[in-house]
Amino acid sequence: MLKYTKLEQNEEIPYDILLLGDPSVEMIENYLDRGICYTVSLEGKMIGAYVLLNTRLFTWEIVNICLVESFRGNGYGKQILMDAIKRARAFGARFVEIGTGNSSFNQMALYQKCGFRVTAVVPDFFLKNYKEPIFENDIRVCDMVRLGIDFNL
Repeated sequence: MLKYTKLEQNEEIPYDILLLGDPSVEMIENYLDRGICYTVSLEGKMIGAYVLLNTRLFTWEIVNICLVESFRGNGYGKQILMDAIKRARAFGARFVEIGTGNSSFNQMALYQKCGFRVTAVVPDFFLKNYKEPIFENDIRVCDMVRLGIDFNL
């Protein structure tokens, strides 16, 4: 059973885990200052994390969600994502957003299976906001695909 723990301000930031979901320490530090981080453990071992950020009235964004590779493919990613959605709703979210790279095919499939729908594409997001090129599935990550769940529908 997965255990979720809110990361407190005085606790050490689990960069090794968070960097699985976002390769920029600078970006991670930026949204950690404004967001809420939950670590995910299985049998006492940290295997993942996610960060929720209140972006505007009634809107929360999952700005980082990650799972150690050796634990992928077992349904844990879906459990973690559903926990993040549930917490955002408990915080009063009417809309939950998530963004991913244009080549993040597995993530886009998972997000849509959990109820997210594509809402926008932000051209050149990763080119403008990340110093180093990012490749996934042998494709350069250039654009951000935005997805959301509207609880009012």
